[in-house]
Amino acid sequence: MRLRHGGETGNNCEILPSTDCGCTLTKAYSQADIPSQVGRTHLVTGANTGIGFEAASALAGCGARVLLGCRSEARGREACARIRARFPHADLELLPLDLGDLSCVRSVAERVLEEDRLDTLINNAGVGTPRHLLTKDGFEAHFGINHLGHFALTGLLLAKLEETPDARVVNVSSNMHKYGGIEWDDLHGEQSYKGLARYSMSKLANLLFAFELERRLRARDCRTMSLACHPGGALTELGRDLNPWVSKLLVPLSRPVLNTPAGGALPTLRAATDSEAKGGQYYGPRGPFEVSGAPVLRRPGKGAHNEQDAARLWAVSMQLTGVNPFAYHKQT
Repeated sequence: MRLRHGGETGNNCEILPSTDCGCTLTKAYSQADIPSQVGRTHLVTGANTGIGFEAASALAGCGARVLLGCRSEARGREACARIRARFPHADLELLPLDLGDLSCVRSVAERVLEEDRLDTLINNAGVGTPRHLLTKDGFEAHFGINHLGHFALTGLLLAKLEETPDARVVNVSSNMHKYGGIEWDDLHGEQSYKGLARYSMSKLANLLFAFELERRLRARDCRTMSLACHPGGALTELGRDLNPWVSKLLVPLSRPVLNTPAGGALPTLRAATDSEAKGGQYYGPRGPFEVSGAPVLRRPGKGAHNEQDAARLWAVSMQLTGVNPFAYHKQT
């Protein structure tokens, strides 16, 4: 059973391979291609707005139980109401989740562990700010929320995911990862700080984590898969917050070529639900410069596959969060 509902439509054409853009042969994809999600449970962080909201709404519309991880409880309740206005019988639960507070992350994880199953963890929430902000735990906000909070949440839920056949972790990155580098000697921006550079660094961290997680899952013969995606150029609140003045000038001019939030959610939805998806894959829009269009397999920037950086980031993340993602796993 497939449920059709609002969103970008596809024409089921074939996309030819291209060594220039990194596309691979695949069919066009729209929300109409999402298979029934009845009996499945998804946790979406940052589900109250933008891409996270659209992903949560689409999954709920296909019959899934959706857990909405939202920092603002009021905005989370509003998001649930908006989804139920679209789909009156939607199975939703709001989880007040502040990824900048590791004690909150642990509390939410404990609640999710009570679920019967967890099919997909969608690490979507993100912050973009020109100001140098710190999380409750003293981490630079981009690195602390976009990466460390999700690293901790994933690690705490990995055992639950492993209990569910064919479960997935989907990390939502950005094309800006190509311009990022990990500031190993200044992770929290104490020596220098530029908002866009820190955002790009956190998005690179998302991919280093996603691919390192996949390698470690395969080494342990686990059933869970780790995938990644990026939304292209989408009109979301995060972009406006990161550089409001540039956004005010450019958005009116670029609106015709940018993705809507619903379109920007399609790479996430494909990574989370496509039966042909495999661990380690990376989805993004098929259009020029990966700005918009149906989601296809893409090639991330070279730095995203640096295994030395990935292993180092993993070790640093365990140290800073106190979470060992494979503490539950006993190899035979």
